[in-house]
Amino acid sequence: MKKFSFFLFLIAFSATIVKAQTFYNTNTLQKIEITFSQSNWDYILDTAKAGKDGYLMAQLVKINGTSFDSAGVKFKGGSSYNVNNAKNPFHIELDYLKNQDYQGYKDIKLSNGFKDPSMVREVLAYNILSKYMPASLSNYCQLYVNGVYIGLYANSEAVTKSFVNSRYYSKDNAFFFMDNFNCPLKYNGPDSANYTNYTMKSVAGWKALINLCDTLNNQPSFIESILDVDRSLWMMGFDNVTVNLDSYIGAPTHNYYMYRDDNGRFNPIVWDVNEVFGNFTNAGGGPPLTLPQEQTMSPYLHITDPNWPLISKLFADPMFKRMYIAHMRTIVNENFANGSYTTTAYNLQTVIDTALQSDINKLYSMAQFSTNVNSNVTAGPSTIPGLISLMGPRVSYLQTSTDFTLTPPTISSPSAATTPSLNSAVTITANVTNANSNGVYLGYRFAVTQRFKRIQMFDDGLNNDGAASDNVYGATFTMSASSAQYYIYAENNNAGMFSPERAEYEFHTLVGVQTASVGQVYINEVLADNVGDVVDEAFQYEDWIEFYNTSSVPLELSGLYLTDDYSAPTKFPFPQNTIIQPNNFLIVWADSDPSTASYVHANFKLSAGGERLMLSTGAGVVLDSITFGPQTPDKSIARCPDGVGTFSANATPTFKMSNCAIGVNELKGNENNLRIYPNPANNYFVVRTNSNNEYLVVYNTLGEEIWKTKFSKELTVTTSGWEPGIYFVSTQNSVKKLVITH
Repeated sequence: MKKFSFFLFLIAFSATIVKAQTFYNTNTLQKIEITFSQSNWDYILDTAKAGKDGYLMAQLVKINGTSFDSAGVKFKGGSSYNVNNAKNPFHIELDYLKNQDYQGYKDIKLSNGFKDPSMVREVLAYNILSKYMPASLSNYCQLYVNGVYIGLYANSEAVTKSFVNSRYYSKDNAFFFMDNFNCPLKYNGPDSANYTNYTMKSVAGWKALINLCDTLNNQPSFIESILDVDRSLWMMGFDNVTVNLDSYIGAPTHNYYMYRDDNGRFNPIVWDVNEVFGNFTNAGGGPPLTLPQEQTMSPYLHITDPNWPLISKLFADPMFKRMYIAHMRTIVNENFANGSYTTTAYNLQTVIDTALQSDINKLYSMAQFSTNVNSNVTAGPSTIPGLISLMGPRVSYLQTSTDFTLTPPTISSPSAATTPSLNSAVTITANVTNANSNGVYLGYRFAVTQRFKRIQMFDDGLNNDGAASDNVYGATFTMSASSAQYYIYAENNNAGMFSPERAEYEFHTLVGVQTASVGQVYINEVLADNVGDVVDEAFQYEDWIEFYNTSSVPLELSGLYLTDDYSAPTKFPFPQNTIIQPNNFLIVWADSDPSTASYVHANFKLSAGGERLMLSTGAGVVLDSITFGPQTPDKSIARCPDGVGTFSANATPTFKMSNCAIGVNELKGNENNLRIYPNPANNYFVVRTNSNNEYLVVYNTLGEEIWKTKFSKELTVTTSGWEPGIYFVSTQNSVKKLVITH
């Protein structure tokens, strides 16, 4: 008798946003301890900052008790760095010499609270921005160097290849950092030597960036094909509302990234918001702004200035201009008009209060810390606006400005008339009032990796929209996947409105085939060292992962993601129309090969030395996850019963078959190829097949292999000595239940 050993350690995940984890939890202070072998580490880092800005290797970096050696450390920052500071900003690179990470994060960026007595600007700003576009996570940490407490820092997620991979599902496309002054996306000719202010973070990409600049400046009617205009409008709306002038919209035209996704469109990513809420006053084109000027700064700053083409060219399109104001209105209403920003700010101050009191290197006093959310603080020659001092009057100004007081359309009851089937025509309707008859649009797509396609909706009685002119608009498209994502945009001559208001970042979902959710689909079996088990369509011995549907209905897996890297939870998006049948199996080959019509192929491979796998949603809800150690060739880890049982190691692989046929519908295989009689059996049973050289394996209900042999066409098996009960008789392609009675 052989019994499988149990060794698998299962990682328990709650149904929460994956990227948040604990390292960027805003309610918890992180603790980072750096140990240098050099006692004059501060001098060395200052010297490096003045020179080539190189890293100093730390003897040890400890994050919340987890230790890393050989990490690189350097000072970072421009105006926030000063050689005389005892508390300078830090950049820690955990993978400086080794491939190592903390909760999937390799680069750690720490800000010192420069020009922010409140200590909430950076964390609060990222908190707001993340509602509308991909943005860095941000919270706080206490930093110690060589055992000495340096102080409290803002801890913001670095924009790296891991960042774009987790948000845009790729990492090797054109990627630029606009960190230097003067990165306005003006067209300076075809030679990349004329774009030296732009820092390329990818292997290649100059041609794509120059094409972006050329199209934006010279052919703006084609800009949507190579720029995510919606994300650009959100970025500029956020910068304008919050008077974040150390950005694209201010004099420097910097502090943002551009990443080109697999749809060929550049996506803007905001960076370095420590001077948000009026702390940087140079808007460009004149002297620094006074506080009253910041409070009343026009939503259309630089609208006619060719030196800011992302503003002047986009806002020249009336639709984009109305979309921009709609986004600004949403930001104002959801964060400032309702006062929620002050609640968040004071909550953040409560979290950090004690840590800041013991920070002897803090740049401002505790009195200034307590005051600056509400009131201005004078520090040397500068006056730092209070958040409420700035945003109270600014919100009043914006809400009474001409464009904000124009009445936009109203949108209600967006829905589909019926639950669509695959490849059927589906009509989306919505009640829309106060819109131009030709000003209502539907944006739709079938996967988060796609761009939205925008089509016009009609109220003419000819588009499944009811009667003509009844304020019900309709548009029809083909449901080419099991689910779709959509939003509605409507405008009149003056103003626009989205449904949902955070579109395109948020959207409505239309489900045909039900998308798998928690408790329905599980990782069922994994073969991570396939030497001679089964081959894929290319006749290659590739590793594979088997999933099991425990429900009684077909389930769609597109919209879900599989990864072997928890820092990139959306590493592999399941293709459209990946459907797993009820109480059945689906195989994913882990071979980095393109998918075919027969099977799904993931964009990563498994390691025989040990791996971790996670199945999750685009919103970060974890459906299943496992971690396993070194594997034996041609032995799998497998659940028994399927989907719900505990994993066993060194199992005989059962590719797309039941692991033990317990608690599920039995895999019958070819009904004519395996016959067992008598059944129930007493002292013997006979097995018949149509095949030669069959392997016969018998399992008990614990999944234990109790008997096996090789035979051709017919075999009599003696069962004397076997305990009465249920057994499972398995050949290569079939499984049958056998009952033994004595």
